[in-house]
Amino acid sequence: MRLLRIRDVEFIWGARTYVMGILNATPDSFSGDGLLATGGDWVQAAVNQGIRFVEEGADILDVGGESTRPGSQPISAEEEIQRVVPVIRALREQVDVPISVDTYKARVAAAALDAGADMVNDVWGLRMDPDMAALVAERRVPVILMHNRSRPKNAVQEERLGGRYVGIEYEDLIEDVKRELMESVSLAHAAGIPDEHIILDPGIGFGKTVEQNLELVDRLNEIKALGYPLLLGPSRKSFIGYTLNLPPDQRVEGTAAAVAIGIDRGADIIRVHDVLYMVRVARMTDAIVRRHPK
Repeated sequence: MRLLRIRDVEFIWGARTYVMGILNATPDSFSGDGLLATGGDWVQAAVNQGIRFVEEGADILDVGGESTRPGSQPISAEEEIQRVVPVIRALREQVDVPISVDTYKARVAAAALDAGADMVNDVWGLRMDPDMAALVAERRVPVILMHNRSRPKNAVQEERLGGRYVGIEYEDLIEDVKRELMESVSLAHAAGIPDEHIILDPGIGFGKTVEQNLELVDRLNEIKALGYPLLLGPSRKSFIGYTLNLPPDQRVEGTAAAVAIGIDRGADIIRVHDVLYMVRVARMTDAIVRRHPK
C-alpha cells in the first residue's frame, strides 16, 4: 500500500477512507454554510467548526475563501487571503490534523502555507495560475488536482435547487476526464512535483451535467485506474438536488449514497460538509468493501 505523510499523519492509501471536512470562509457558498454570512466573529466560528469536525472524525480540514458554485463571481487574491489566512492561522493553534487550502491562486496558496496549511487543493488542476505548480514543488507539499470544465455560460440557476451546468459536451466522458487529469499531472511533473504528492479529483459538479455527474460517480473505478489516490467531493451538490428535487440542506442522504458508491469504486478521500454522518457512512462502507487487502 502506498503511503503519504502529511504533517505528522500517515495516509495509507487503500487501508481506509479518509474524510476531509469543508470550511467555507465565504458569504455565498452553494451549500448554505458560508461562514462569512453568519456575521459576528466568523474566524472563531470557523475554528469552532473545525474543532468539531476533528472531534467527529475528520482527517483533513479544507479551508476555502472563494465560492466555486455555478455562476459565482471570482474575487481578488487579496480578498481571498484576508478570508483564509486568519482561519488557517487560528486553526493551526487548535488542531493537529492536516489543513488544506482550497485555492487555484499561487499567491493565496503561498500565504496559506505560510500561515500553517499543509497542502493545496487546486480546483483548476494547476491550469489557471502558471505559478502554482512551481510553488507546490518548491514547498514540497501535496496537491489535489481536480478536473474542471466550468464555464459561466453553461451555468443556470434555479432558486430552490441552486446552480447546475447544462449543455456540457464530452466526446467520451470518462476518457476525456482521464486525459485532462493526466495533463494536469504532466504540469505537476514538469514543475518537479513527485507522484507521491499528487491526489486526483474527478471534479464532481464542475462543468458536468446531472447525468454526467451520476455516471462519473458510478465509473469512478476507471479514474482510479490511473494509479493515483482519489478524492471524491459529491457533498450536497446540485446533481443530488436535481435528482431528488431537494435543496442543499436536505441532501445528506443523497450525499451518503454517493459517498458509499464512491468508496466502493475506489475513492480514498471524501470531501464533505456533514462530517459526523459521512464518517459513519465511510466506516460502514469500509467494513463492507475493505474486508480483505486488495
